[in-house]
Amino acid sequence: MSKKARKRSLADNEARCVTCSIRVSPRKLNDVAASIRGMKVDKALAELTFSRRRIAGTIKKTLESAIANAENNHDLDINQLIVAEAHVGKNLVMKRWTPRARGRVGHIHKFFSQLTIVVREVKEAA
Repeated sequence: MSKKARKRSLADNEARCVTCSIRVSPRKLNDVAASIRGMKVDKALAELTFSRRRIAGTIKKTLESAIANAENNHDLDINQLIVAEAHVGKNLVMKRWTPRARGRVGHIHKFFSQLTIVVREVKEAA
């Protein structure tokens, strides 16, 4: 006896990839993710390749994984893919402290983020 298969949450022309525990704040990650939303995947990869932000490499890896999922798992044409969604969520926060004057303490928060990229196959109108 096994559990019944769960219905697929995405449409048939979509694929996604999720990366958890990225060591960057969600605000910084969302700046780069916003720059690729709605782009064709080849332009988005070029944008991330030449971006000067440190986190662009991690976003590029996630996007490449979403493209591979679309091609291998869902038989989608990679030349027709666009970045349909790129949303960022909060993850855990490591709380550290540093000593300050007069016996006080300075709080340091180290934020982690979660990135979800959904790619969608769009048929060109002939």
